Amino acid sequence: MPKGRGGKFINHKGKHRSFTNPDELEEQRKREEKERQWRAERGEVSSSEEEEDDDKKEGSDDSSSEEETSSEEEEGKAKGVEGLIQVENPNRVQQKAKKLSTLNTELAAATTPSAPSSSSSKPELSRREREELEKQRAAANYQRLHAKGKTEEARADLARLAIIKAQREEAAKKRADEAKMKEVEKQKKSQQTQKALGKKP
Repeated sequence: MPKGRGGKFINHKGKHRSFTNPDELEEQRKREEKERQWRAERGEVSSSEEEEDDDKKEGSDDSSSEEETSSEEEEGKAKGVEGLIQVENPNRVQQKAKKLSTLNTELAAATTPSAPSSSSSKPELSRREREELEKQRAAANYQRLHAKGKTEEARADLARLAIIKAQREEAAKKRADEAKMKEVEKQKKSQQTQKALGKKP
């Protein structure tokens, strides 16, 4: 790596580039125009040159539209054998990513019985989109069944809840019994103290 003063790296890219002087470009354009006029005077102008002259004389609006058409032609140009053979490569078509909300609405519209079922109007979904829809359907179905208590997990949860309820009821009974026992013991103690003091109840 070449290093300059102070050991810094020097980038030599574009060092020998030369740019055309705008004055030279203007002179070249004038020379070409004079040559065309000289040829036109002598009658040696070809039809293609006349068309070029007409195009140059027209406004900038036409040039912008020409640029658009030329760019469209370049995009539409076939590469290799494509110009000779019509090729339909499904991998070449870039499918746009769809949002799940739009897919859900399309799915709802497709599943309603009133909607006409035509395979041409329904868009083809990619594998990932189909899998995502299936996951969503399965999750919604599972949630519905879970809420009704028909899934294994819901049954296990309900069984656990029943056991916990029973345990809590037993604990509540025990506490109530203990409270009653303490109350009875308190009353007995108070009666004994009153007897000891000689008071009548």
